[in-house]
Amino acid sequence: MQLDDDDKLSQFLKINDELNHIKDIDSLLDTILYKTRRLTNADAGSIFLLENKNLNFSYVQNDTLRRRDALNNKQIYSSFSIPIDEKSIAGYVALKGKSLNIDDVHKVNDTVPYSFNSSFDEIAGYTTQSMMTIPLITTRSQVIGVMQIINAKDELGNPVPFKTSDENYLNFFAGSATSAIEKAKMTREMILRMIKMAELRDPKETGSHVNRVGSYAIEIFQKWAEQNNLKYREIKNYKDILRISAMLHDVGKVSISDIILKKPARLNEGEFKIMKTHAYQGAKLFHGNVSDLDTLSYDIAYTHHERWDGRGYPRMLKGKNIPLAGRIVALADVYDALISARVYKPAWDEAEVIALLKKEAGHHFDPELVEIFISIYDVIKAIRNKFPDKE
Repeated sequence: MQLDDDDKLSQFLKINDELNHIKDIDSLLDTILYKTRRLTNADAGSIFLLENKNLNFSYVQNDTLRRRDALNNKQIYSSFSIPIDEKSIAGYVALKGKSLNIDDVHKVNDTVPYSFNSSFDEIAGYTTQSMMTIPLITTRSQVIGVMQIINAKDELGNPVPFKTSDENYLNFFAGSATSAIEKAKMTREMILRMIKMAELRDPKETGSHVNRVGSYAIEIFQKWAEQNNLKYREIKNYKDILRISAMLHDVGKVSISDIILKKPARLNEGEFKIMKTHAYQGAKLFHGNVSDLDTLSYDIAYTHHERWDGRGYPRMLKGKNIPLAGRIVALADVYDALISARVYKPAWDEAEVIALLKKEAGHHFDPELVEIFISIYDVIKAIRNKFPDKE
C-alpha cells in the first residue's frame, strides 16, 4: 500500500523512537533497511559502513531474491568493500556527503564521474533500475557509511523512480539512524572487549569464534521461529539480544586457571570437572536479571552445555526443560569447535561434522534444531567465510 507524505512523516518519527531501543548492530541495520524500504516501497537495499577508509558491505535485503531463494540470507554475510572515491555511486555519496536519487542507473549521464557496477546484478540475476543513496552523517559532520535503497515499486510491482519527497524524508531520517548505529557499534565493541579479555586467558575463545556462534544462533532461531509461526515483532526482539548473549556464552572461563585453559591437550577427569564450573561462573555475571539481555545471557551461559538426553552439565536438564537459547547455542558452539582447528586437534572434515550432528540429534542436540541447521547450511558456510580464524 502506498503511503501519503503525512503518513510517511508520522511513521519515520515512530521509527526514530524504535531505533533507540535496539542493542545489536546487525538487528539495527536490519530494522533500518526494512522500515525504510516499506515506507518508500523499495524492493531492495543495502548499508555500507566506514572501516579502514573503505565502505564495508554490512547488510542487504532483497525481496525479489528472497522470494526466489529462501536461503538468500547468506547474502548478508558477503564480504567486500568499496573505496571512497568518485568512481562508484556509494563511494561518491560518502565522499561528497550528499544524497543521490537516480531514476535509472543504466542511464547515468556521461558527464558525471561515477557509474553503476552491474557485477552483483549479473551474479544474482537481478535488475537494478532506480536507486537512492543516502550518506550516514554524524552530528560531528563525519560520514560513517551510506544507505542505498533500490527499485521503488508502483502499485503493479514495476520499478519506478523514487520521489523527491522520499529523498527529503530519508535525509532527515538518516541522522537518527546514524546516531543509533553509533550507539549499537559501541555496544558491540564493549562485548568484543569483554571477549578479548577472555581470549587473553583462553586461546580458543576468539573474536571470530564468538562472531560465528552468535551469527549461527540467530539464523537457527530465525528458521525455527518461522516454522513455529512466531510474530514478526517477537522474532525481531529476540534476535536483537540473542546474538549478543550467544557471543558471551563462555565468558565464565575467565574464572578458570590458566593451567587448565591453556593446556595444549585434552583435559583429565579432574581438570574437566573444574572446567565445567565455567557455566555456573558465567551465569553468575548476569544473575541480576535487570534486563531481557541479562536474562538471556544467564540462560545461555548456564545451559549451553546441557544435552537433550539429560546427560549434560551443570544441572543435567533434559529436552525442552533446557531453554531454547541454550539448545541453539549448544549446537552452534559444538559445530564451530569441531569444524575449527584447535591447539589440541585439527579441524574435522565437513562431512564428518554433519554426520556427527545427525547422529547426535535426539541425544546431544534438539533434533528439530539439527534439521533446521542442515536446511540452512549454505548460510552457515557463508558465516564461516565472513568470520575466518585469524592466522
